Amino acid sequence: MRRCVILVSPVLLGIAMLTAAATYALQVREYKSGIIWPEPPVVTPGPTNADPPSDAIVLFNGKDLSQWIGGEDWEIRDGYAIARKRGITTKQAFGDIQLHVEFATPEKIEGRGQGRGNSGIYLMQRYEVQILDSYNNPTYFDGQCAAIYKQQPPMVNACRKPGEWQTYDIIFTAPRFADDGKVLRPAYVTVIHNGICVHNHFELLGGTFYDRPPQYSKHPEKQPIHIQYHGNPVKFRNIWVRELKPIVGKKPEKSSDPSTPGRK
Repeated sequence: MRRCVILVSPVLLGIAMLTAAATYALQVREYKSGIIWPEPPVVTPGPTNADPPSDAIVLFNGKDLSQWIGGEDWEIRDGYAIARKRGITTKQAFGDIQLHVEFATPEKIEGRGQGRGNSGIYLMQRYEVQILDSYNNPTYFDGQCAAIYKQQPPMVNACRKPGEWQTYDIIFTAPRFADDGKVLRPAYVTVIHNGICVHNHFELLGGTFYDRPPQYSKHPEKQPIHIQYHGNPVKFRNIWVRELKPIVGKKPEKSSDPSTPGRK
């Protein structure tokens, strides 16, 4: 038996494929939301992911702490600041933010547990991401480094050795309150410690306290950032923040046409 082999020209095959694609395009209607979006602004990244992008507010560049209340009490040396005497608080208030902080706990190990390399980043002066030397230093888990203090331990312990520089990249969504103080939306926080996600959109239960359960109390939509001094000479450098503002589009008008986007 002879087999009949039909050779199809590549040109004819291409034409057939284009025809099929065109037919499909005519049959399938592209979905469009109808929302008119503004063009996203251009932000130039820093030379590295740790460097401030073009829209960042630099809170400490290694030279001075003029952006902070209490900064005159800290020691500045070789491009970093050493915590002394008391905590420092930003002069500017913030709401929804992306915050970058680099820190190093003391290289010389002194104390243990909460007495070793203790500090903290207080978002809105009341929601603390703990700083602690948790490298081979056991303590209660919701108080170790990168914990949301007294609320949630980090998913993993990503600490570097004492004296080594570490990074926090924090995405924070501030809570919203009604006029009567009712919580309309809780606060949320994502924490990336040394490049590792340790909290993923964690819902805060309220303020973080040492001596009582977490709870919310009504406060302004923007509040300062506070860095705690807890008796340990923790170092800090390269601190910057970005205010987060979602893009808002213009929604389409209602229509009686059922195929028109935006009809209810």
